[in-house]
Amino acid sequence: MGYRRRVASLESTDGQGYTDRLKNVQGPLWKRVLDVQRPYRWNVRRLFDEREVLDVGCGIGRNLGHLAPHGVGVDHNAHSVQHCRDLGLTAFTTAEFGDTEYAKPGRFGGLLAAHLVEHMPRPQAVEILRGYLEYVASGGLVVLICPQERGYASDSTHVAYTDLDGLADVCAQLGLTVQESKSFPLPRAAGKLFTYNEFVVAATKA
Repeated sequence: MGYRRRVASLESTDGQGYTDRLKNVQGPLWKRVLDVQRPYRWNVRRLFDEREVLDVGCGIGRNLGHLAPHGVGVDHNAHSVQHCRDLGLTAFTTAEFGDTEYAKPGRFGGLLAAHLVEHMPRPQAVEILRGYLEYVASGGLVVLICPQERGYASDSTHVAYTDLDGLADVCAQLGLTVQESKSFPLPRAAGKLFTYNEFVVAATKA
């Protein structure tokens, strides 16, 4: 399936407003009490198994927290990066990252791009990810995660609906070999009703 673009005006993802929106969505007390992130935390840790991970498009650090202390984040939104730092996480803006000690070829055992690809046309997503692949070691794991139908429709900043076939195409363009492809945490049919059902593809770098 090719990507579908929204025709409505899009909210920006690079301002304070977007950071506040993410905090409002992820921060309610009931979510913390019920630990709704438990299955997602388990899945990310299972996939990377304590590898050092570069989290591209880290947002306000949800997955960085899951990966701690093995994650380094990068994001174009300076407000979101500052929020990550306020939480004690290691994160940099896209402008900063290239000058850090972490920007070394093969530095990381893995790369995570969770809820990044759907925010732009697929060619742009491929270009961005290709720019960070040099920091992943040979044999390193690359994990791509996108929302399913309900989750995609819930955010006006989403641009390109990307399913498992779409993520496999991204991997192919990047020269990655897919190792695992699944719907998570519920079966595929739940994606039309459950906002937080995700497409998850894990691939390896040659």
